Amino acid sequence: MKKSNFLLLLIPLILIAFSCTKKEEKPNKIDRKAVVTRHNVKISEVDTLGSLNVGNGKFSFTVDVTGLQTFPEFYSNGVPLGTQSEWGWHTSLNTEDFKHEETLKAYNFNGNPNSLYAIQNREDKRAMAAADYFRANPHRLQLGNFGLEILKKDGSIAKPEDIKNINQELNLWTGKIESAFNVEGVPVKVITYGDSKTDGISAKIESPLLKENRLQLKFRFSYPTNEFADKGTNYSQSKKHTTEVNKENGNSFLFIRTLDNDQYFVSAKLSSEAELSKIEDHYYTLLPNSDGTLEVTVQFSAEKTNSVLNDFNVIEQNSIAQWEEFWSSGGAVDFSECTDSRAFELERRVVLSQYLTRSQCAGHYPVQETGLTYNSWYGKPHMEMYWWHAAHYPLWGRTDLLENSMHWYFDAFEGAKEIAQRQGYKGVRWQKMTDHAGGEAPSNVGSFLIWQQPHVIYLAELIYRNNPTSENLEKYKNLIFETANFMASFPSYDAENDRYNLGKGVIPAQECFDKTETFNPPMELSYWKWGLEKAQEWRKRLDLEPNKEWQKIIDKLSPMAQNDGVYLVAESVPNSYSETSEHTIDHPAVLGAISYLPQNNYIDIPTMNRTFDVVNKVWTWNHTWGWDFPLEAMAATRLNRPKDAINALFRGEITNTYLPSGHNYQTPRLTLYLPGNGGYLSAIALMCAGYDGNTIDNPGFPKDGTWNVKWEGLKPMP
Repeated sequence: MKKSNFLLLLIPLILIAFSCTKKEEKPNKIDRKAVVTRHNVKISEVDTLGSLNVGNGKFSFTVDVTGLQTFPEFYSNGVPLGTQSEWGWHTSLNTEDFKHEETLKAYNFNGNPNSLYAIQNREDKRAMAAADYFRANPHRLQLGNFGLEILKKDGSIAKPEDIKNINQELNLWTGKIESAFNVEGVPVKVITYGDSKTDGISAKIESPLLKENRLQLKFRFSYPTNEFADKGTNYSQSKKHTTEVNKENGNSFLFIRTLDNDQYFVSAKLSSEAELSKIEDHYYTLLPNSDGTLEVTVQFSAEKTNSVLNDFNVIEQNSIAQWEEFWSSGGAVDFSECTDSRAFELERRVVLSQYLTRSQCAGHYPVQETGLTYNSWYGKPHMEMYWWHAAHYPLWGRTDLLENSMHWYFDAFEGAKEIAQRQGYKGVRWQKMTDHAGGEAPSNVGSFLIWQQPHVIYLAELIYRNNPTSENLEKYKNLIFETANFMASFPSYDAENDRYNLGKGVIPAQECFDKTETFNPPMELSYWKWGLEKAQEWRKRLDLEPNKEWQKIIDKLSPMAQNDGVYLVAESVPNSYSETSEHTIDHPAVLGAISYLPQNNYIDIPTMNRTFDVVNKVWTWNHTWGWDFPLEAMAATRLNRPKDAINALFRGEITNTYLPSGHNYQTPRLTLYLPGNGGYLSAIALMCAGYDGNTIDNPGFPKDGTWNVKWEGLKPMP
């Protein structure tokens, strides 16, 4: 055989061998279903901190061990049995004719004597009452409880202690909650699904108690508390609201709820006919005519609808489809090959945080810090927390779930512009504690926060990085440019040092500061510089000239203040870390200057490393919040301190507790805290996929052989 012919025969064999070799070297795809389902939640006892939820991102329904909301009062001191939607709001009648202008007070910051801020003025009774009204209104509604009423042999109603042999499981892959238990030895089984397409749930109930007429369905409606929290169990105000019931046929019922000028509807459809009984105002039971199996669908809506409710099988399929699509798309992380003893718990927190944020924080509006479970701060979203709720979506390749709620900025734009104007600034100053329409809640703290301002730039940038189109540039440019206009007009010029300062008139993310004295907090300085530089980059992308006013601030923004080789928590606090300092509590925001933010040629890395050591040593860690630990982990990752990053995620503080459901527990007042969950997901994305310019694989994990982390579909941070 000629040499040339031999080579012609050999070349295909070489190519085949090479292709086989390359295929073998390609990492195996993560078995996503295995990762997710090994963290299915299992409950075996009545635990008020062990409630579970089903939801579609804009509606959520939280259940107890019965799979429904049978014991709302008992669970009210734990994770409450909430039913909330993004549309469910109530406004109390303004009987005193309060005007928002009554909450305004003029301050003189940096030579501007007529800056008007919405505050809680405790020196003026009328002004304080107005502030209380606008803080509490509008407030998110608890839409009602739907549960079981189980009769014991003696005719009494079963209590939590009567629920025995509990075996409850949340299947994360499908959104199915299956609850099995006994009452006086009689088995009950309940399967619960949330509907991905409507604001409703469906349940399938199996029990001999149905045949014996000892198991009924219970509907109970409360009145808003108009307080910081609303657990949905305020039954003492029955005269302030009305509940009408229409029996549309033998197995369909419509509850019409009216509270002042607000109204909503609750529809129920059973697989068998049922007898309606009124126990008391706003408290009804349905006794089904069942042979031992009952299916029921309950739907909540802002408007009356004539559409037929989906039955159990349809809602089951909707839930399965939603969750399989969610888990199969975007990013995934597998810790199963890690030998560090903490790896399984880390994976559990990551998986459950995805479930919770998808089921409670993926609607059309920014959500409150307790999601759609129960009210905190009257149910109002806090826009400085929006990054922590939503930034992880594009970092996990699920950009559309962020885009859903970014529309809030367009809705709130005119209100934000008015705030900037009455305080003497350009552009838009974004609200802190707000509502869907962009109303401003008066606050002696919130009205002086500024770190929510660059969030819209950061989040729009994440969207653009994943989808760099001219349409996205055009869509968000006005939000970014007007935000930058405010940011450039806000700093005050320090002629003596030829620089621009942030403050006075500032309360930083670390909220234990006096607004009249504080200036140049480090995280805000770093964020200000990054945000303005990014806004200039958007101008360049749009073929626009750089904005000279923005550039002036970029070039002369004050550096972060130092003392003894470490960064201060604010330039106005020279004794930041002394034994007598009052400022080693709350968020360790000095580390935030290089956490979700890049070094940006602004931060000196050796100085920040020394600062990290000091903060780690002297901080009052038991006086922190759930997102502080991911914040520290991100700072450690960017400083190439992976062991510190892992240790940060596992600090033993009570506010770093993750309940069986995955909820981040804080205090008895705040039993869940979704910024902690969202922060965890953002931190893991950074620790795996890194950041722009990073050259280290899995930069947030130690290279000692114990952290063999596999991941796919994650995106690097800026």
